[in-house]
Amino acid sequence: MNTIHARSDFTTRLASVFATRPVHWLALLGLCAAYLQGGIQKAMDLGAATAETAHFGLAPAGPITLATIVLELGASLLILLGFYRWLGAILLAGFTLMATFLANRFWDAPVPERFMLTNAFFEHLGLVGGFLLVAWYDLRSRVAVTQPGSG
Repeated sequence: MNTIHARSDFTTRLASVFATRPVHWLALLGLCAAYLQGGIQKAMDLGAATAETAHFGLAPAGPITLATIVLELGASLLILLGFYRWLGAILLAGFTLMATFLANRFWDAPVPERFMLTNAFFEHLGLVGGFLLVAWYDLRSRVAVTQPGSG
C-alpha cells in the first residue's frame, strides 16, 4: 500500500468517527457554553448582573442586562437548534467583539493585570473567529443547497 492511499484510509476512518452530527453538535455546545452559563447566571441573579453592567459604564443598566440575557440565551439556542444558525453566530460574534473591547482593555491596564487581560482579549477574538466560521459554514451550505444544479 502506498503512503498516499494509507493517509486517505486513515482520514476516512477518522472522519467516520469524528466528522459526525453528534461531534458537530458538541462542538457548537462548547462554543456556546460560556453564553448559556452567562445568560442563566445573569437571569438567576439579576441584581448582580445589573451591577456588572453598571460597572462597565453602560446605562440604562437594567434594560441592557435584560437584552444581554436574551441575546446570550437566544443566539445560543439558534446555533444549537440550527434555526437561523448563521444569525445566532453573527449576533454572538458581534456581542463578543464589543464586550471584548469593553471588558478586556489590556492597553489601559496596569502592568500586573495587563498579562491576564491580554490573554482574555485574544481568547475572545478566537471565539469571534469561531462564531464567524459557524456563520460562514451555515450560509455556505444553505447557498449550495439552493443553487441550480446543486442537487
